[in-house]
Amino acid sequence: MKQIKELIQPFLKKKIPDVRPGDSIKVYQKFKEIAKKGEVKEKTQIFEGIVIAKKHGNEIGATITVRKVIGGIGVERIFPLHLPSIEKIEVLRRSKTRRAKLYFLRTAKGKRARLKKKEFVEAIAEEKPKEQKEETIESTPEKKEEKAKQVSQEKQNETQEKATS
Repeated sequence: MKQIKELIQPFLKKKIPDVRPGDSIKVYQKFKEIAKKGEVKEKTQIFEGIVIAKKHGNEIGATITVRKVIGGIGVERIFPLHLPSIEKIEVLRRSKTRRAKLYFLRTAKGKRARLKKKEFVEAIAEEKPKEQKEETIESTPEKKEEKAKQVSQEKQNETQEKATS
């Protein structure tokens, strides 16, 4: 089992965004085009649509099915997540769904084909070390009593301020 994982490891992509059914995404895929003169050009094709299914988690065979409607005709493409020709996957919008597979969107028309929006913010931040507090908590009874007095005094001040306003 370890040998299989070691063989597969170099082919796995490191940064794959969290893609879920109901997400509106853009998939940037590279492809080679041969011109009339025999020149090979590498172009990027963008496929924008709604994810209706995700299969096989994050393993080497993981796929997503993306659907979009062009001129009244539905077009679906299945993208392997770890495909080398996929440059990037961009999540545009996240929708609220109650199903893992949204195959009902194939037959739905009009309002039934809409999905409710869900607040979504994708932020990748570097982990910063937490700042250490200046006060160190000591378990001596005197320190605990002082802290309790301070807290009770602060509460009294707050209640007095509320009463005066």
